[in-house]
Amino acid sequence: MNSKRAIGVAAVASADLPDPRVRVRRVDVLADDWGVLKRTFLDYQRGDGTWQEQRRETYDRGDGAVVLPYDPVGRTVVLVRQFRFPAWSVGHPGFLIEAPAGLLDEASPERRVAAEAEEETGFRLRTPRKVFELFMSPGSVTERLHCFVAEVEPGAGVGGGVAAEGEDIEVLELPFTEAEAMVANGEIADAKTVVLLQYARLHLFADPPTVDGFPMRPDGPSDDCSCPSRTARRTRRCWWHGGGELPPSPSARA
Repeated sequence: MNSKRAIGVAAVASADLPDPRVRVRRVDVLADDWGVLKRTFLDYQRGDGTWQEQRRETYDRGDGAVVLPYDPVGRTVVLVRQFRFPAWSVGHPGFLIEAPAGLLDEASPERRVAAEAEEETGFRLRTPRKVFELFMSPGSVTERLHCFVAEVEPGAGVGGGVAAEGEDIEVLELPFTEAEAMVANGEIADAKTVVLLQYARLHLFADPPTVDGFPMRPDGPSDDCSCPSRTARRTRRCWWHGGGELPPSPSARA
């Protein structure tokens, strides 16, 4: 057993586990290369108070961070498409559309997402805002994912990732509604990306309120509105109309 494996076993076996219902008996390191695969033998106290012997395998590759870059004016999001061998190995075409992400590698989550976004997409980010942390596959993978959203600076560099690290990345700047449709039809199947797009729908690109089916101005009443719509005329907050003929209703435009 090499020193790296020995350290890995000691770290888990002597961990300060907060739950007295878990007693670790033995840890075997099965693989230690890019990540560490371990088999742990433990006793677990069930809800009825009885103890049960269990065996669990965990894969530890460190924690990571992901960011959804977006343009609030153009209502677009910036994603990447890249080949993922594990997906390919189980019958998927292998090319996944994702939000830029990477392992922390001792950097802060904020620094990591800024670096990954520029490296992969060419876009620089304004201040990234952390929205939550997730365990993406807690049944076997220890990774905690720090999730961010960030507006993009105007213009973009080269992007594409680092070829020496095997990255061959295609940059996609998509209308937000198109990205949503790609989730619905299965083109976007990456969990972290789906979660961040849902966050964007709720908090970044929420549909504006309507009056008689027409979007209202987000900046308050409009004094120059002369809509024949009674409700719009009363609230004086019509987005579409500034005088003249009332445009067709949303259902008529569809």
